[in-house]
Amino acid sequence: MKITNKLAKGKTFSFEVFPPKEGNPLEPLLETLNQLYRFKPDFISCTYGAGGSNAGRNFEICKAVMKSGHDIVSHFTCIGGSRAEIVETIDRYAAAGIENVLALRGDLPEGWEGTRGDFAHADELLAFLREKYPSLCLGAGACPEKHIEAESFDSDIQYLKSKQDKGAEFIMTQLCHDADAFAVYLERIRKANITLPVIVGIMPVLLRDATIRMAVTNGCSVPRQLAEVIGKYYNASPEDFKKAGKEFTVKQIKRFIDTGVEGIHIYSLNKHEDITDILLAAGYKTA
Repeated sequence: MKITNKLAKGKTFSFEVFPPKEGNPLEPLLETLNQLYRFKPDFISCTYGAGGSNAGRNFEICKAVMKSGHDIVSHFTCIGGSRAEIVETIDRYAAAGIENVLALRGDLPEGWEGTRGDFAHADELLAFLREKYPSLCLGAGACPEKHIEAESFDSDIQYLKSKQDKGAEFIMTQLCHDADAFAVYLERIRKANITLPVIVGIMPVLLRDATIRMAVTNGCSVPRQLAEVIGKYYNASPEDFKKAGKEFTVKQIKRFIDTGVEGIHIYSLNKHEDITDILLAAGYKTA
């Protein structure tokens, strides 16, 4: 089912997974998915490597999710892709029944200047896909605290408006730890006539260094509530930090729900045990 149809019915709940590296078995991820399915997600999204790296595993995971009877959103980047290569890939996805695509520029590999493909930006990819594949349900990425490469918050919002104008039908955000900043972001994009439903990406706080690294590399702020967790448990055992991080994430989910966002999207990190603990504590039920 198209994600827009699900969003029309009410707030969505979903997970993101990433494919294992080439040569690694799929079974651990398939077991994680089986455990996550117990929460009856509206869909699963699967990441897509920059420049098409690991794209084959993405396709395997997409097919496995659909085979299980669940809906899939495939990420798709324009890095390194010519028009012909993009058509070849999307034709294969469409033939397999994949009807939801999150169209992204993607993170540039280290040492690259530009995408080295036919499209420099995600809005160009969106326009191409919308014209070539009118039946696809297309999503756009967004950064609630401004993309780290954007000149200003206003210019970043205008770029998001361009994605809407060129064919995006829903928005899925990068991670955001600050629910108050996210609420301001929603207000600003609505004032800019961006009307698309927004699904917020939530990164569980499980590891100290990974939490700090992801915030820094994404230009994501650390709100006081999270800073207190990091400060109080900075020299604590990994187990104690994880426990406090899970408690923060439970509160964070509830804060984001209160913003009125149209969807909650959990970055599973391919770890079902920790995600299960968080979701049960947040009030989500298993089948």
